Amino acid sequence: MNFLEERIIKDGTIKPNNVLKVDSFLNHQMDIELMDRIGEEFYNRFKDCDITKVLTIEASGIAIACSVARCFNVPVVFAKKSKSINIDGEMYIAEVESFTHKNTNSVIVSKRFLNENDRVLIVDDFLANGCAMQGLIKITESAGATVMGLGIAIEKGFQIGGRVLRNLGYRLESLAIVESMDHETNTIKFRETVAV
Repeated sequence: MNFLEERIIKDGTIKPNNVLKVDSFLNHQMDIELMDRIGEEFYNRFKDCDITKVLTIEASGIAIACSVARCFNVPVVFAKKSKSINIDGEMYIAEVESFTHKNTNSVIVSKRFLNENDRVLIVDDFLANGCAMQGLIKITESAGATVMGLGIAIEKGFQIGGRVLRNLGYRLESLAIVESMDHETNTIKFRETVAV
């Protein structure tokens, strides 16, 4: 069992409808030491990729993206879920359906921050159906940039997202892959992965 799986067992909460709450350490209140370990692990897994940008989606992926980008010494770009008056110029836009929030958002990235020379690592906290990742891939490819890899903290292996992205040929690295979870017995089974 790796460091993230151990933390999920210790502090995660399983809710009905396959909801795993990790808000006490990952995506509401954040354990910065844990974020640093996650950043270092993604750096170790993708250090051969000559990453020039780390891309994520607001809001939960930002902290992870910052830790990863610090290790690579590159900027973070995050897709915004709404246009505000301080975003000007041309934008890349993708429609993204949220598993957690049960809604669809248009996410945007200014064309100033991604271009054909970028080698992008896309990161996020969760992967369920893969809609957010596919939206970020679309934005990256619209910019002419290269998707070098996808880094996910927690993948729900019993949902289709990971399988779809791997079948499309993307390099997907998940630190913890949940094979199954049961809120009634409060049990989680993880897929065997490379130790981190």
